[in-house]
Amino acid sequence: MRTDTGRHPSDEASLLRVEGLQTWFPIRRGLMRRTTGWVQAATDISFEIAPGRTLALVGESGCGKTTVGRSILRLEAPQKGRVFFEGKDLMTLSRAEMRAARQRIQIIFQDPMASLDPRMRVRDQIAEGMKSFGIGANDRERDARVAELLERVQLDPDTMERYPHEFSGGQRQRICIARALAVEPRMIVCDESVSALDVSIQAQILNLLRDLQQDLGLSYLFITHDLSVVRYLAHEVAVMYLGEIVEEGPTRRIFESPAHPYTKGLLAAIPSIDPDHRGAAPPVLGDVPSPSDPPPGCHFHTRCPFVMDRCRKQAPPLFEIEGGRSRCFLSESPA
Repeated sequence: MRTDTGRHPSDEASLLRVEGLQTWFPIRRGLMRRTTGWVQAATDISFEIAPGRTLALVGESGCGKTTVGRSILRLEAPQKGRVFFEGKDLMTLSRAEMRAARQRIQIIFQDPMASLDPRMRVRDQIAEGMKSFGIGANDRERDARVAELLERVQLDPDTMERYPHEFSGGQRQRICIARALAVEPRMIVCDESVSALDVSIQAQILNLLRDLQQDLGLSYLFITHDLSVVRYLAHEVAVMYLGEIVEEGPTRRIFESPAHPYTKGLLAAIPSIDPDHRGAAPPVLGDVPSPSDPPPGCHFHTRCPFVMDRCRKQAPPLFEIEGGRSRCFLSESPA
């Protein structure tokens, strides 16, 4: 439901609200490139992110989490669903309106080297968005802003004259963060933004993101396959499997009392020196099925150690549980 102003009733509580997002990709074969099937990258995805909060979207590679992030920004075209950001449905905006909206919701990708133009100096890359959105009266003001941003991401302002190849991977990711901050966003989509970095550098970037959130009130959609980095940064977690969210809830509840067998298996796979942690839950069995031909019933039943006969025939909904939701019949409340 929307009000007469076109805003969603829950906009005061949520900066981003995703409702029933669905993005499928066609499989084309033959000389005429006819569509012979569909890859179900994201199916019926719904979640909310409040101002100043972080939602981690986690799952194995190929589960569709990156597609969700790209679909929110309309870098991919969803088939269905609504995405409310700052009260506006991004799916209904024109190209010009969507371009303006991207000033307020930025994205940081996994590979910083691929994200940066090797022919442009750091100063020009950070200032590019400011010029595009009319931030700063002139180049002198923008240069001062670039220097300020480099300091904020813990880089020497004198490095603005350098090129991307002159920096380490962690430093390049800091430059990408500075570039995202340059247009004064309210939210940043972090798409595997620390997965290509060494563990020690990961910790530094996570510290930086947390400090920026506290100082600037930023919201994050933090997309990752690595649950070990989630606990430090995220307030809420949504676990994806084969295009669906199978569990969601506050980070502490997810880690201390996971409800879905897939979540339990992911947590059990995190390396630990604690002997009580090892073997705390059955492992996730086998390989991920093809998203172009998902199993009938519960998509996870081919790998689940607790599979029941009904799981092979019937797809479970997201059941409401204490502190979140779970897409598993084991979470169904008794009648």
